[in-house]
Amino acid sequence: MAGGGFVSQGNAVDYEGKVTAFVIIACLVAATGGLLFGYDIGISGGVTSMNEFLLKFFPEVYAKEQLAKGQGNQYCTFNSETLTLFTSSLYLAALVASFFASATTKALGRKVSMLIGGLVFLAGALVNGAAMNVAMLIIGRLLLGVGIGYANQSVPVYLSEMAPPKIRGALNIGFQMAITIGILIANLVNYGTAQMKHNGWRVSLGLAVVPAIIMTIGSVFLPDTPNSLIERGQKEEAKKMLVKIRGTDNVDREYNDLVEASEASNVSPTPWKDMLARKHRPHLTIVVLIPFFQQLTGINVIMFYAPVLFKTLGFGDDAALVGAVVTGLVNVFATLVSIFSVDKFGRRVLFLEGGIQMIICQFAVGGLIATVFGTTGVGTFTKTQGDIALFLICLYVAAFAWSWGPLGWLVPSEIFPLEIRSAGQSINVSVNMLFTFFIGQLFLNMLCHLKFGLFFFFGGFVIIMTAFIYFFLPETKNVPIEEMNRVWKAHWFWGKYIPEDAVGLGTHHKSIEVV
Repeated sequence: MAGGGFVSQGNAVDYEGKVTAFVIIACLVAATGGLLFGYDIGISGGVTSMNEFLLKFFPEVYAKEQLAKGQGNQYCTFNSETLTLFTSSLYLAALVASFFASATTKALGRKVSMLIGGLVFLAGALVNGAAMNVAMLIIGRLLLGVGIGYANQSVPVYLSEMAPPKIRGALNIGFQMAITIGILIANLVNYGTAQMKHNGWRVSLGLAVVPAIIMTIGSVFLPDTPNSLIERGQKEEAKKMLVKIRGTDNVDREYNDLVEASEASNVSPTPWKDMLARKHRPHLTIVVLIPFFQQLTGINVIMFYAPVLFKTLGFGDDAALVGAVVTGLVNVFATLVSIFSVDKFGRRVLFLEGGIQMIICQFAVGGLIATVFGTTGVGTFTKTQGDIALFLICLYVAAFAWSWGPLGWLVPSEIFPLEIRSAGQSINVSVNMLFTFFIGQLFLNMLCHLKFGLFFFFGGFVIIMTAFIYFFLPETKNVPIEEMNRVWKAHWFWGKYIPEDAVGLGTHHKSIEVV
């Protein structure tokens, strides 16, 4: 057994069926839920760097920015708790909403949660676009947060349940792909609206209605997953749906496993209490630490505040927005790498390579900023230094985009047994949103006080989380979602927590080998 407990399965997937156009289309439509999250992540940083927006809502920040140009402490230019609350309040709302979404997803199905998410997000976009004061901005952000909480809770579960095991990773990463596309579109919108003399920020915020409408309409026409139908007692409909999405009438093996998993889940009608059971300790540990570590990569420093960060580093207004567009493009194309490799090379390889690449880039960026701005924050990048900084940030974004970005949503959504799956995904979303809130709220203050050391701070966490993946995350590629406990039982550390009666769903499955 390897020190990292690497688990592979060879040809363990023996369910019959093929990859049907129906399931591909359903997963692509569902994945558009990621557009909501991505558009919001990308739009807020650009809007908060627009002078007209700052003058209207945060005049003290605008005054400080003008004063700091070329002579003040660049690290502290945008340090405003009210300004960061505009960005981060959304994530507190998403955290709370994810728990309500768990109950909705379990009782009414995955597609109903997606529909609710789309409608509430639509309302938030309209309020933000019409905002006349900071209070309206925050109310709009809270509504957007509720929408994102519902979407992020339901979409990854939907994708993992609909997808055939052999391409589950690629289809699930469609959610992250939609997030990156949303970020890129938002960066392009911000670049365009920044050229407007008036109300460019309103256009940027108001255009969030577009992804909301796409998801809302799409969710109306989506089928529900066989798992969800069985969970709600609609077994005949579930079998018909399984036949449709697998493209074969011979679905008895997979159907029986789903029914067996559902019956097991009914034994424990209290998923939140059951989550604390010893046999679920590996799942709970992973679903808390992966989203925790995902945020402490520092990625949202780049995604939320890319234009603000580039302006802080001495880029001009347009150059800062162009830099954000470039990182957005890198984000999209690097996510494609993950889609085509996650089911071939596995989750662990991408996690580990991405982590090492991020460590190198974080320390390099921190060192470069230290040489230019030192501890005083006074200085300006030369064009060459700016290009190097942008190149290193792009390498960092690429590493995240094919590792911790998509896998942070994929792995937690696929590791849980049915009885605690909705609850588990809610924990994933809530931990993610909680630390997204903390990073969003504290980043500009941390940049002001830690200065270039902030990049070393995040780099240190990337070292810790890469080591955690190496030792404690088993490989889950190609493993049927209802057979996942076999992976945990075979792991060098987690195996002792999994009882023998929790392992098998049927003797027809081939064994998992530990190498």
